[in-house]
Formats: sequence, C-alpha cells, structure tokens
Amino acid sequence: MTPRSRRSELEIVHDWRGSPIAPHEKVRLELCLEPTQLVIEVEAPLHSDPSPPGPPGSCAGLWNHEVVELFLLGDDDRYLEIELGPWGHYLVLELAGPRNVVAQGRAIDYEAQRGDAGWTGRAVVPAAWIPESIGIGNAYAIHGTQSSRRYLALHPVPGDAPDFHRLECFGPIGL
Repeated sequence: MTPRSRRSELEIVHDWRGSPIAPHEKVRLELCLEPTQLVIEVEAPLHSDPSPPGPPGSCAGLWNHEVVELFLLGDDDRYLEIELGPWGHYLVLELAGPRNVVAQGRAIDYEAQRGDAGWTGRAVVPAAWIPESIGIGNAYAIHGTQSSRRYLALHPVPGDAPDFHRLECFGPIGL
C-alpha cells in the first residue's frame, strides 16, 4: 500500500508580534507532502525589493531580501528551513537545534514567476530531507528595506525583535 499525500494550506495574516496585517500583504502557502517529495507553492505580493546578487538558484543570506520562509520541525529539535524568493533564489538549511546549521546549500527544483502586483513560486524538496514526525512549524514573509522592513509570521514570535528560530512559538501546520 502506498502512503497517501498530505496537504495543507497556510496563510500568513499577522506580523511577527501577532498584529493583523493589511489584506494586500497576505501570503499563501500550499504544501503537499508525497512519499518522495514535498511540493511548496507560494502566492505572495511583490514588494519590488532589490533582487539578491547573482543568478537564480541557491543563495546564502537570502533572508536579507524579499523572501517567504517555511520551517518544518521534527523530533529532537531538528528542523528544515526553506527560503523562497520572487527572483528565483532559494536557500535550504537543515538545523539541529536553534541556529545550529548542519547542512546547507542543497539544490532543489524551484521556479518563481513575477507579475505586476504579486509573485508565485513552486519548490520541490526531496521527502528524505523532511524531519520525521513533523506536525508543527512556522512560516514567515519578509520584505522592505531598512526602516520599512516588515516581518510577517504564521505563528507570532513575540519579543523585542523578530526571532524566527524560537521553536517554542511554532504551531500546527497541518501535515
């Protein structure tokens, strides 16, 4: 018997502190976990931030640019961070505990399309990279520059500054 696909739809409708955001900032992610892969589809507004340097593909420091991020938490505080940008850049990090990167620079299939007001992205991540027993995680969207930088979150991470590696703030993601 082949395991069935698991699907989840996530909407980012708060800033990192938990305050509601304007409807034009809303970000939608659709996740489909299949036996061999996780497909992530993103639908987000385009804020016209400068693109990262270099051609589309894996990009260190992508979080410094316009980006949508998905964090998937498994057992023993192991988690996968997948960052997707509107210009075709991505970053995949495997972590064992907060900010403890154990693997990075992995290649995924990723395509992004930009329109006048929004962008879409589709990423395919091998299921072997997904932490076991996932059920919680978080998703974030970042855009803007300098003092107009905005940090949005599926599950708020309140505090003095946005810290997306606060695993205790992760919540259900429906997978």
